[in-house]
Amino acid sequence: MSLKTNVYGPLQVFGLPCRSNIVFKAVILVVTALFCLSGPVAGVVAQDDAMDEFGDIAGPGEDPAPAPADDGAAPAGGGPAAGGGGNGGGGGADQAAAPQSDSLLAWVLDSLGYTYLIIFLLLSVTLVSLFVMNMLAARRETLCPNELIESFEEKLNAKQFQEAYDMARTDESVLGQVLSAGLAKISRGYNKAIEGMQEVGEEESMKLEHRLSYMALIGNLSPMIGLFGTVQGMIASFRVIATSPQTPKPAQLAEGISTALFTTLVGLAVAIPAIAAYNILRNRVARLLLEVGVQSENLMSRFEDIQPGGGAQ
Repeated sequence: MSLKTNVYGPLQVFGLPCRSNIVFKAVILVVTALFCLSGPVAGVVAQDDAMDEFGDIAGPGEDPAPAPADDGAAPAGGGPAAGGGGNGGGGGADQAAAPQSDSLLAWVLDSLGYTYLIIFLLLSVTLVSLFVMNMLAARRETLCPNELIESFEEKLNAKQFQEAYDMARTDESVLGQVLSAGLAKISRGYNKAIEGMQEVGEEESMKLEHRLSYMALIGNLSPMIGLFGTVQGMIASFRVIATSPQTPKPAQLAEGISTALFTTLVGLAVAIPAIAAYNILRNRVARLLLEVGVQSENLMSRFEDIQPGGGAQ
């Protein structure tokens, strides 16, 4: 039997004229098309059957197929459901608008409480006062005025030592106090005069440092007070959780958390400017005090040859 007979044999059983290649190809295409179409159709039919079978199955008290329109739209006609929904929505809007009616300042005051409010207010007022005082004390006119340097040098050049001493003694600047201390001991020698100037300079420097150190104290103390309020607020919130017989409301927990956060915030708000101002003013004071030491030694350098008991003249 030939290959052609074997291929067309099954079609000859059904009485089809299969001696032509065109007829054979057409039959193959039709069978292939039917096979391809049968897959999607069968899938759709199977899906519809599954929906019909399981669509009526629902849990107890549940609707088999809730209407999509019920999710987004309210029933028309102003029925009882619509009225109830309106009242519920109005109540929710009032609750949402209630926190916004209070100002932020009132919320901060309520969260801090009177104790922390008074403490931080006192720290702030003290910090501002210290800052103003130290700013006035850290000026060049207060520490090392140029006018005094020029006038004192003129008096020394003119051999008017008593007038130079009186001018330096009556001057309220640090340089004036240092120069007057040096001239007061110049009769005991140049080294004694330098020692006297250094003692006065260290004393004045200590006064300025002590006044500046209070700003650093506020900068270190304020965050500690804020941290204390943080721990206290968190303890209050956890106490509500521990002692409540049921799940506490978020508003009850928010009271302690607000205290914790606002005390930390205010503590840092006071500490950051205090530390920054302290470091800036300390550097400025140190630079001006160094200039006081240099200028005073330069002005008194002409008395290096004076021996003890020789006098200033």
